[in-house]
Amino acid sequence: MKIVSKHPLLVGTTVLTLVSAGIYGCKDFLATNATPQGTLSETILFNRAGVEGTLIGAYRPLDCTSVIQPNWGCSASNWVWGSVAADDSYKGSNATDQPPINDIEGLHWGTADAETYLNAKWRIVYEGVVRANATIRLFKSVLAARPGDFSAADAHAIEGEAIFLRAHYHFEAWRMWGRIPYYREDDVDFRKPNETSAEVAADLIKDLDSAIKLLPATARNKGRSGQWTAKAYKGRVQVYAGQFAAAVTTLKDVMNNGPYKLELSFDRVWTGFSDLANGPETIWAFQASANDGEPNGNNSNWGERLNFPYSASHFGCCGFNQPSQNLVNFFKVDPATGLPLAITNPTTWNASDANFTSASTEPVDPRLDWTVGRDGVPYKDWGLYLCNIVPAQCIKDGWVRDPANGGPYGPKKNAHEKASGAESTTGWQPTQLNSVNIHLFRYADMLLLLAEAMVETGDLPGATAIVNQIRARAAVKVQGPGNTRADMAVDITTPVAWAVYKVGQYPVFPGAAYAREAVRAERRLELAMEGQRFFDLRRWGLAYATAAINGYINAEGGGAEKTRRLYKAGAEAFIARHLLYPIPGIQIELSKAAGAQTLTQNPGW
Repeated sequence: MKIVSKHPLLVGTTVLTLVSAGIYGCKDFLATNATPQGTLSETILFNRAGVEGTLIGAYRPLDCTSVIQPNWGCSASNWVWGSVAADDSYKGSNATDQPPINDIEGLHWGTADAETYLNAKWRIVYEGVVRANATIRLFKSVLAARPGDFSAADAHAIEGEAIFLRAHYHFEAWRMWGRIPYYREDDVDFRKPNETSAEVAADLIKDLDSAIKLLPATARNKGRSGQWTAKAYKGRVQVYAGQFAAAVTTLKDVMNNGPYKLELSFDRVWTGFSDLANGPETIWAFQASANDGEPNGNNSNWGERLNFPYSASHFGCCGFNQPSQNLVNFFKVDPATGLPLAITNPTTWNASDANFTSASTEPVDPRLDWTVGRDGVPYKDWGLYLCNIVPAQCIKDGWVRDPANGGPYGPKKNAHEKASGAESTTGWQPTQLNSVNIHLFRYADMLLLLAEAMVETGDLPGATAIVNQIRARAAVKVQGPGNTRADMAVDITTPVAWAVYKVGQYPVFPGAAYAREAVRAERRLELAMEGQRFFDLRRWGLAYATAAINGYINAEGGGAEKTRRLYKAGAEAFIARHLLYPIPGIQIELSKAAGAQTLTQNPGW
């Protein structure tokens, strides 16, 4: 189904997927050729149903769509941009599959290969912007002509949802490229120049304030945005913009008065069980859907479908986004205090390059085994994750495609549970397709942003309390044997054969420098493999990002990735230009008016 875009060159053809009123809900679709039905015209859409359907279509680009899917640069989770480009994960798989990710991992972002992924991300976020703005324009026209079609509450909610979506998509572009064009519904020419980063932040807050005024306190249904979604998101933008005092005010309001809270245990956060979907921790998530009538499984977790253990496992493919040795070591804790070794032993925590198997007795944070598949440890309820120490045996009998290239570990958060019934029955490699919702912003993330803002405004006891609250939740349940749903997660006091789990509490942070490191460490532990890490490192400043990324490759905490994954020796050094991704060259070309470009490239590219 096609709707004409006002900005066709910017994002390509805009295809509107109407989830509830689309092809799979129209029993007579194309049953007769008397009236063409394949293209949606303004006349067909000019009613309440058309507005609602257009709004639903504006939600769809939260993840890759079938029309904008040249690669996995468009995934909702940002696993390429936020995890592989950082220190959380390797590309994985083998060296020849999806080679553009090799350049992204190696910080070679100016190559033609890297541009294919960068352009996919640009297209998907601005596809979302176009759809949101198209919704607002159509809504205003229909409301003016047919005011009786909408109650006042629904009219406000529709407009508020579309404005919120516009803000979200621009935020995604902003944290990728910093200096971006910002589009509103009355723009008639896509060839707008870049705004400064500060101008974009102001526009984001302006849109979010508008959404807050319009949206109901309770969203119209699960998966849509409501007033508290927009308030939490505003606080997120304020932290990213360094507006810490304002962020404390915004985020404390959400914490004290909003509807969100931490899940009871960590295993309930990333899950395929339908009774846990959109739980109290969900602020904003892509609503993945499997077995809904779409014949190719394209409404499921498309952007994550590469990120499963390889052929010896149930999933059968494809072995991407493998957790790094650095990340696995980061979950080790001090035996005495239960605090992260990275905090208590900053020079030695990363010294080991050994496959951290179930045979190890070093104590770890239990979030390790909800985040990483590792040798001899149950993989949710799918049985033991098997790689084994000998690479040849790992390939033959295990779950890893090429351990010399990607190491022995596998991603775990995005995987569904066997007992959940979330697996697709159709589509390419359906064992990898599921209805696990992809968290775009969750309450623990928000709390840690608040803790960060508290540190910067001098409230160290408040920041300590938030970090300890999240650590207490991490200590509730650990990976169990997984024979049934009931024993997949067991109490931390239950002895298991594959790990020694320990989570300690911080005394009140003694100073701002220590507090920053503790909060930042907690963000990595809590949000590992969720596509947040690289954006965190960059917003903490050039010096911090440089030390973290270059240290990860060359020498950090006693270990260097270039001696673990030998291809890492060819990575570029992280320098100032890496604080922003390069704008795709094709978009700069398309921005030309009378031969002069209106988009300018980011510094250094």
